[in-house]
Amino acid sequence: MLQPWVSCHVEKGKMAAMSQAHKVQQPLDEVRALRERLGTGQWQEEDWGRLERVLGSYERLLSMPFEAQITLKRLQTLLFGKRRQHRTGVATGGGNSESGADTRPQPSVGTSGAAMKPPRAGGHRPGYGRLGMATYEGAERVACRHEELAVGQRCPVCGQGRLYGVPPGVEIRIDGNALLSAIRYELEKLRCSACGQVFTAPLPPEAGTEKYSPRARAVLAVSRYYLGLPFFRVEAYQAMLGVPVPDATQWDQIERVADCGYVVFAHLERLAAQGELIYQDDTPVRILSLIAENHQAQAPATASGGSQSEERTGMYTTALVVKVGEQMIYLYYSSRWHAGENLTALLTKRDANHGKPLVMSDALPSNAADETTLIRCHCLAHGRRKFSELEDVFPDECQVVIASLQQVFDHDEEARIQQMSAAARLAYHQAYSGRL
Repeated sequence: MLQPWVSCHVEKGKMAAMSQAHKVQQPLDEVRALRERLGTGQWQEEDWGRLERVLGSYERLLSMPFEAQITLKRLQTLLFGKRRQHRTGVATGGGNSESGADTRPQPSVGTSGAAMKPPRAGGHRPGYGRLGMATYEGAERVACRHEELAVGQRCPVCGQGRLYGVPPGVEIRIDGNALLSAIRYELEKLRCSACGQVFTAPLPPEAGTEKYSPRARAVLAVSRYYLGLPFFRVEAYQAMLGVPVPDATQWDQIERVADCGYVVFAHLERLAAQGELIYQDDTPVRILSLIAENHQAQAPATASGGSQSEERTGMYTTALVVKVGEQMIYLYYSSRWHAGENLTALLTKRDANHGKPLVMSDALPSNAADETTLIRCHCLAHGRRKFSELEDVFPDECQVVIASLQQVFDHDEEARIQQMSAAARLAYHQAYSGRL
């Protein structure tokens, strides 16, 4: 079943096609009469107007298949994603120049080692196949000893050699557990027959003082916000295993994790505000409380038959990826604010003695912030993507743009191979990527 926003695009496409079809239609008798007069050379004064209308309809009719093909191409990308394109050229990119010669400076460091790896001859792709023993980092380790043999003893087979230690063999066994497990401590109680005083055995130190351990709260937070498990589903699963945890209790425990995590997030914000490179982008999100606000705001206008409310109703998750020295900081904000507004708020925490940061984004207006406080960089990959979507419809025209941008990407690849400094990389692109 098509998603609502996809269906909306399809309906708009149908309406546009109906509109175009209406413009193309001409009275058939009028067209036939015009053809007869063209064949005999008996022109009438009004034939010029009819001929102009017929040729205009024919032009629109020719453009309709291209527009339909473009619409279908975009719909295919929305539904199934963009097909993967493999780069066949090498990093030098000399084949893209008109003369066929590479006029750029060659790398000053060796590139025949790790930088340029030969393709694999066959077998599995890296990351596929059986997992090695070293990947099970979280496995509990149990040492298994010989019950009858020890280092230094004589070999039980030949009776001549002495046994000595070698690296142990490894076997993996995977078991199942509930998300949350429980330990029931039964505390012995003794009562005095004379005074009635009750003496209760103490809990062991590892039991802690709270019912829910920090690890239990962390598991609940990960299951909800990383695995995406709803509270009621975790509640049903835990009840099935005999360790019930109500959904309201899960929320209470996760909120305690959030209270602790917010202090860390605020500190990361202060660090990220001092970064030298920031990537920003938005994606839609559904926030139940804001959806309820939208319905409440829209109800009076709907009841009175008026137009929709002018208040902002969209919801977005903004991702700000910030490079601070050698570290990367990832910040996420979910609200009605756009990426530009979240970026503006972050930069208010920037120290005055820091220079302007580089900010990379696409050219959407929602990414705009206080442009006097930053150096804006627009993403060429977003621009190239639109031409690659139309490449099947207009191959020759789009190839001009794609081939030119390929040279820019090749220049950037070579700058990485040479491990250029920021200043050298800027000068290199200004010299070779400026006008292609």
